Amino acid sequence: MKRKLEISELIFKIISYTLLTVFALCCLYPFLYAVSASMSGRHAVEYGEIILFPKAVQFDAFSRMFNDNTFWNAYSNTLFLTVYGTIWALGVAILGGYALSKKRLLFRKAFNFYLVFTMWFSAGIVPQYLNYLATKDVFNSVGITDDKWLVVIAMGMAAMNIILLRNAFEGVPSEIEEAAIVDGASEFQVLSKVFIPMSKSTIATVALFFAISRWNGYFWARQMISNQNEHPLQVFIRLRLEEFTDPEFTAGWNFPYATDSVIYALVVCSIVPILIIYPFIQKYFAKGTNAGGVKE
Repeated sequence: MKRKLEISELIFKIISYTLLTVFALCCLYPFLYAVSASMSGRHAVEYGEIILFPKAVQFDAFSRMFNDNTFWNAYSNTLFLTVYGTIWALGVAILGGYALSKKRLLFRKAFNFYLVFTMWFSAGIVPQYLNYLATKDVFNSVGITDDKWLVVIAMGMAAMNIILLRNAFEGVPSEIEEAAIVDGASEFQVLSKVFIPMSKSTIATVALFFAISRWNGYFWARQMISNQNEHPLQVFIRLRLEEFTDPEFTAGWNFPYATDSVIYALVVCSIVPILIIYPFIQKYFAKGTNAGGVKE
């Protein structure tokens, strides 16, 4: 039998649901506007007539984008960075989190302190940029230049995600680990057969963090890769935006769609894959964050 809500609880729920609904609509509106603008005619977009629904519906902007080979090349580069970048960074995070979760690790407290220290203090934009340049010089010195692997390897470290996995691994009962060791399991087998299966939720959450970061990555790719054939989607969109805002480029623009429509179409196509994947991982998100974010 359901308990009858008190007046104060009812008021709190009404206010909470109302605020959440408003917040959700505020987050959803920019995406809906981008979809509408990408499908609307040139006059409606250029004169700001789009509010929510598209006007003079046409798909010429999408057609131009899909027929652009450089778009598909950038899309494949983004998929490469997302897949391999997530695998590499997740592997580093799992190994780092597993090592830091062991009390027998020498200088464990010092390593944990230095890891957390990087989250407390940031050097700032200028030192970070100089660090990017120094990292690029290091990779160039060993022959890695204008290569997507440069971005994959350079972005393989994330302190927050390592801490999440460390806390999740610390929550695994020591008795299970001891039983596996007694049965003759090696260190790698303990990690792969015990800790990883028992921390699936946190690992899925961290993988989602890495995937979104790699998919939306712009600055590293822009600084590290000068070859346009190696540019990911986010850099490609930025370069297209610079072209479309150049008066010389748009002087003879006589298409039925606006330059902004192409940009909006690019933005929509860059968001859709994440929107498709996220619902399948969402069930792990809250559970994984709680398991890795709270140290018992």
